[in-house]
Amino acid sequence: MPRTKIDQLFARRARVFRRSGLSGLVLSICAISAMGCTPAENEQPTPVASSSAADLTKFYSQKLDWSGCAEFATSKREAEILADPKARCARLSVPLDYDDPKGATASVAVLRVKARGESKGSVVFNPGGPGGSGVLGGLAVSRGLAKSRISEAFDIVGFDPRGVGATKPAADCYSEKGTTRGDKVFPTLTLTVDLTEKDTRAVFDRCAEGSGGAKGLASMGTRTTARDMDVLRAVLGDEKLTLLGQSYGTRLGSVYAEQFPQRVRAMILDGAFDPGLGTIERRLAAYGGFQRAFEVMAATCAKDASCPLGTDPKAWTSRFQALMQPLQDKPVPALGQELDFDGAVGGVMAGLYSPTLWPTVVRGLNEVRQGRGDSLMRLVQDLGGGAADNAVNGNVTEALFAINCMDERRLTPQDVAQLRARAFEVAPFMSPGGDVGRGARDGCEFWSAPPTLGIPYAQNIQGLPKTLVISITGDPTTPHAGGVKLAETLGSALLTVKGEGHTVVSSGANTCVDKIAADYLIDLKLPEPMPECSV
Repeated sequence: MPRTKIDQLFARRARVFRRSGLSGLVLSICAISAMGCTPAENEQPTPVASSSAADLTKFYSQKLDWSGCAEFATSKREAEILADPKARCARLSVPLDYDDPKGATASVAVLRVKARGESKGSVVFNPGGPGGSGVLGGLAVSRGLAKSRISEAFDIVGFDPRGVGATKPAADCYSEKGTTRGDKVFPTLTLTVDLTEKDTRAVFDRCAEGSGGAKGLASMGTRTTARDMDVLRAVLGDEKLTLLGQSYGTRLGSVYAEQFPQRVRAMILDGAFDPGLGTIERRLAAYGGFQRAFEVMAATCAKDASCPLGTDPKAWTSRFQALMQPLQDKPVPALGQELDFDGAVGGVMAGLYSPTLWPTVVRGLNEVRQGRGDSLMRLVQDLGGGAADNAVNGNVTEALFAINCMDERRLTPQDVAQLRARAFEVAPFMSPGGDVGRGARDGCEFWSAPPTLGIPYAQNIQGLPKTLVISITGDPTTPHAGGVKLAETLGSALLTVKGEGHTVVSSGANTCVDKIAADYLIDLKLPEPMPECSV
């Protein structure tokens, strides 16, 4: 397919985004995706489809054939990671469309690391995104929790959701000779892409061509993945689901709880999405969280008189803009490539997820002052997984895009322009200056299938056992207020963790959090009263 302007625009941005996979940092892309949809506060959730139990018996009764994970790798780097002898992989067969269970099927990639002791069953893990690989994430969390009682008592199971990684069909919206599938994709963090109606039509056509057609794309919503997760639960031999969901995984877990409340055993939702926020409101809350994180990072930087942002809090944002905005017209060399405005701001935002990366951000700002962009480009590459044979979770942003298109309602060009203007009001450090409304369109506007999530979701659930929501007070992308709201909505216990960062359970490094999480998952016990932990 010939390259169009949209290919060129999307090719500038590869992979700034996260969920904790093996790099240990996780990007909650859905919360801040730039190409989104309209608020859907009054849209009601779509009920579980009415497929008969008999039609689904062959899926629920299948046996998984566990073997090595080599075929699940999408790059040489992933093959090296998945060569871990503790990891075993299998393919789960599910209906492509649950309304047509006798029709075409999809193949879900599943990874399992057996418990270190006598297994009580499986903990199913979702690392976030949407678009994060649960195969890679499952292996990562098994390593992070290697000394935790959780991995001693449970098999750790991860799976690639619909459209993601090694699951088939996978979202494949961009291709170019010499690169791997998913190497170049759509912008998600920044808000400056200039689109036309022809461009957004081409987005759908190209995604459909590479992703199993229009029906393949229509299967990539969260509600469908939640149904896959119930099939997986049964095939693993678990009467009820035990889930650890982080970031977007809190949405997936909430939707599963809504559809199958009687089949939940235990559920930890870490880095919570507010189930009542429409798309615009959620994004604005996330952008505001990034502005706050930027200011906290700048305050830390300002303790050193040489800080590139200076020592005056009133000038931090303007000095950052003065450094970044010229990159729109004059990119700087960076690791053999060029770093432009979107790449630089995306690299900074990726670095804001964790205080451990703030020194890299500061170093990157100093480099930009000197006319180069190596450190910020490295943040883009490292957190996005690299390129070509070094890629990890290579189609993360394509999958993000496709899943969001099926989860969220769509914006008019006027809505997108208003979102941009409001976003730069709440997060002025991100502003490119100039006409922010130029080329403002929703990349999903010509998707052939209507969205299926419904917002608010997970409302008034009956029969759900006690679940646990964990939220960090300084979370830059899923603000603490969203964790409070999700806990109220589900009737969950809430563990508040003071500090900065996004998600905390999967590393196993926080003894306070790990003890509470292990006691809950293993023994279904929660402390009374709930203490506060710190990062």
